[in-house]
Amino acid sequence: MLPPPKHNIEAILGPTCVGKTSLSYERAAMLDAEIISVDSRQIYREITIGTAKPTARELEIVKHHFIDERSLNEPISAAEFAREAYQRIAEIRSRGKRVLLVGGSTLYAHALLFGLDEVPPSNPDVREALADRLVSDGLASLVEELCRVDVASAERIDKKNPRRVLRALEVFHTTGRPISEYQKGWSKAEQAVEFRIGDDDVSVFVIDRPRDHLYRRIEARVDAMYDAGLVDETKGVLEAGFSPTLQALQTIGYRETIRYVASEMSFDRMKELVKRNTRRYAKRQGAWLRRYVGFQRINAESEVKNATKGALKQ
Repeated sequence: MLPPPKHNIEAILGPTCVGKTSLSYERAAMLDAEIISVDSRQIYREITIGTAKPTARELEIVKHHFIDERSLNEPISAAEFAREAYQRIAEIRSRGKRVLLVGGSTLYAHALLFGLDEVPPSNPDVREALADRLVSDGLASLVEELCRVDVASAERIDKKNPRRVLRALEVFHTTGRPISEYQKGWSKAEQAVEFRIGDDDVSVFVIDRPRDHLYRRIEARVDAMYDAGLVDETKGVLEAGFSPTLQALQTIGYRETIRYVASEMSFDRMKELVKRNTRRYAKRQGAWLRRYVGFQRINAESEVKNATKGALKQ
């Protein structure tokens, strides 16, 4: 079991497939807590199978927040999520209940625990010009520019992710200031040992397990998602008129399935890519979470051994 509760707010974080959900239900029942989903995709109603949402039964057992609350055409940023989450936390606490923050979206978790400095909104003209450059000159050219104008961001972000590179350059070209200057609070991650939300202290647990065990769970989940109908779900989203270029549909599992639906690859190749990309994503999540001082690391091999057998939830 996790250590006895010390605070009214606890966070259970960790990479995808590590076993956070099974552990969180046990903890929520013990604490009489409500769960705030710290997940950037479970908030969207139209995508369920590929986001490993809690089941209807699980949602009945424990009150959840930020599940199925928006449509794909109503995006939410990490800063917006944090502001709304603070309000929910205050409401939950006013009812005399504890709060359990559960998920693996590291940027959302950071926004909740440390806050994010306000970054300028998107500039459509600048973004369009940069997108044209991406097509004509390639991502390497944009990365080269980013390394010149914003060294701090170039060292931190995933330079293979066009969206993140474009966003950093967009802020620079719009404001004349690097996006890293708007995110100075990120350095707190390496300094903070104690965390607070409102008047409450927060205990933060990071769930981990041996990499080979985690990768086997990832492969099993991917197989289960396609058995459950991920291809049909993706087709339904596209047939409903949602653009395949929506940020939420660039999620691992959906973006590869969209390519399969478009006959760009075989079914086997699609699954192979989803498994590979999910493994890489889990590795990045783990690396991100290791940078924080004060997070309590929990070995899932011992702590989750009594959880529901075969649970492969988020």
